[in-house]
Amino acid sequence: MDDCIFCRIAAGTIPSKKVYEDDNVLAFHDIAPAAPVHILVIPKKHITSAIDLSPEDEALLMQVFQAIKKVAQIAGIAQDGFRIVSNVGKNGGQSVRHLHFHVLGGKAYGANFG
Repeated sequence: MDDCIFCRIAAGTIPSKKVYEDDNVLAFHDIAPAAPVHILVIPKKHITSAIDLSPEDEALLMQVFQAIKKVAQIAGIAQDGFRIVSNVGKNGGQSVRHLHFHVLGGKAYGANFG
């Protein structure tokens, strides 16, 4: 999608600080980090949000989570733990309408979601 910033980042028309990339998934540093480690992991295929996933996306979603594992290892947060967040829709705080996962780490998180 031409108007989707994450599609443009995945296509390479907007630069990003890449952490990991394969044929179907891209991971890059968030430009406004909310944690010491804040990496976004996106499928290159445009899917608006988690609510828009279809059964055909099952393998792609598994690839995304395998990429999250690799990103956590690359960033050095796999051992101590990290948080994965995906916002859905306006009321869920989704600011970019392209499925993405925030990988947040480098500090301790409590059990609350604040």
